[in-house]
Amino acid sequence: MSDPLYEAGMKVRRQILGDAHVDRSIARTTDVNREFQDFITRFGWGEIWTRPGFDHRTRRILVMGTMMALGRWEELRMHLRAALEDGFSLADVKELFLQQSIYCGFPVTNTAYHHLAEIMAELEAKGVAINHGQG
Repeated sequence: MSDPLYEAGMKVRRQILGDAHVDRSIARTTDVNREFQDFITRFGWGEIWTRPGFDHRTRRILVMGTMMALGRWEELRMHLRAALEDGFSLADVKELFLQQSIYCGFPVTNTAYHHLAEIMAELEAKGVAINHGQG
């Protein structure tokens, strides 16, 4: 049986995180985490990310800023990598990091810059062109 909410969520999830990441997540699905994977696809991606109130760029900024604030570095790395692969600019990352530095603290932003450097090196080694400009 088709679930339109799941399908819409999977479409956005793939658009934002990329097919490779989503395929790895699906491959790691087990009987233990299957319901959680279904839940985040239907609710997080299908209900929230498909809402018309914010575009995907704005949602990305909010997610990355929140992950910094919470110190959820693995999630920040995942979203930062996906954003850069999708053409999100380093100029925008810089603005995001500076904004978060006044609300989350300088050590948090310093850590985020370390993660950014590692991700940039990884992407450049794979031949991904990094957008250094605005937009």
